Amino acid sequence: MLFTKTAELPTPETALPGRATPLHTDEVHFVTGRPLKGPHPEGFQTAIFGMGCFWGVERIFWNLPGVWVTSVGYSGGITPNPTYEETCTGRTGHTEVVQVVFDPKATSYAELLKAFWENHDPTQGMRQGNDIGTTYRSAIYTLNDEQQREAEASRDAYQAALTKAGRGVITTEIEPAGVYYFAEDYHQGYLAKNPNGYCGIGGTGVVCPIGVGVQA
Repeated sequence: MLFTKTAELPTPETALPGRATPLHTDEVHFVTGRPLKGPHPEGFQTAIFGMGCFWGVERIFWNLPGVWVTSVGYSGGITPNPTYEETCTGRTGHTEVVQVVFDPKATSYAELLKAFWENHDPTQGMRQGNDIGTTYRSAIYTLNDEQQREAEASRDAYQAALTKAGRGVITTEIEPAGVYYFAEDYHQGYLAKNPNGYCGIGGTGVVCPIGVGVQA
């Protein structure tokens, strides 16, 4: 039953136990050759976004100007050092996320938020397109109070546009970041390592007239 998905988040009592040892992952980014875990240049900042399948989401962000390095991982949950198979059960509480390290002199958190809102549908709850389960929920995990304020303000602006267009209510989780766990090595830079690999995010999405991405 390991792969059975659920739309309900676990409690500390029902979450899988996990492990004390971090998973094996890449040391450097497959595309840029830059270190995934640092050290990063002084003054650079970090952002964390969940938009569904993290393979395509990572590719969106590594192609943005001002982004220094990206990685994929798990955040927003309970189980320490979860595996991909464990997160897929929904019993770790995590969602698939991308960690983005960027140069604030070359881009801004606001620009990253724009890419976040415009490349997925943030109104679908515990799913994204055909990918169903808590691991695919829309999420912004903030690293400081300013990011929290910017994320909430951007959500309110996009919700106003969605409401005006007669669309749904944003379900994006916006919370201070907890622990970020790097995903296994084969997930890092996946669509560069596997050019024929499929991921609905960043590949088959279309942009609606108000600029909020929806799945085709």
